[in-house]
Amino acid sequence: MIKEIIVVEGKEDTVSVRRAVEADTIETGGSAIDEGVLRQIELAQKRRGVIIFTDPDYAGERIRRIVSQRVPGCKHAFLSREEAEYKGKIGVEYASPEAIRRALENVKTEHIGLKSQIPWEDLMRYGLIHHPQAGKRRLLVGNLLGIGYANGKQFYKRCKMFQISKEEFLAALEQLNLTEGSHGGTT
Repeated sequence: MIKEIIVVEGKEDTVSVRRAVEADTIETGGSAIDEGVLRQIELAQKRRGVIIFTDPDYAGERIRRIVSQRVPGCKHAFLSREEAEYKGKIGVEYASPEAIRRALENVKTEHIGLKSQIPWEDLMRYGLIHHPQAGKRRLLVGNLLGIGYANGKQFYKRCKMFQISKEEFLAALEQLNLTEGSHGGTT
């Protein structure tokens, strides 16, 4: 049984999570989260802790931001778009039990008010912003780090929020460069 309560978007996500692990969930009912649900999540965070586990799409990221801003110190689980895709649709409900377990085993905890170990300049130097392939590179590095896809500014914030170390960052970049081979690397 997972101690924390997992915040998901809907009923089908709950079904998929429970197929993979024994856990309690709170469903947001989509991106229009009402005040009652936010109060439930606040109480869950105080009593047992919360893991935010939303779809790897715009709506899921919006929900993640809303909950995270309202309820500080949450843990986050991420799926890659590939793990959450089925017939052109994206969602936690489409992920395999193995992918869900892997995401929940690799949760990241928010750290608020700490200095980033990854300077903005490093994101530029390694082609994660202001580069023709920046989006693709952030997607791959975000998946390797377990923090999901984000635009440049959000990627920087996630590195800070989850206290991604310089060593983790460089190891992910090394894997990225091995994947890309000699094509498109900026290191």
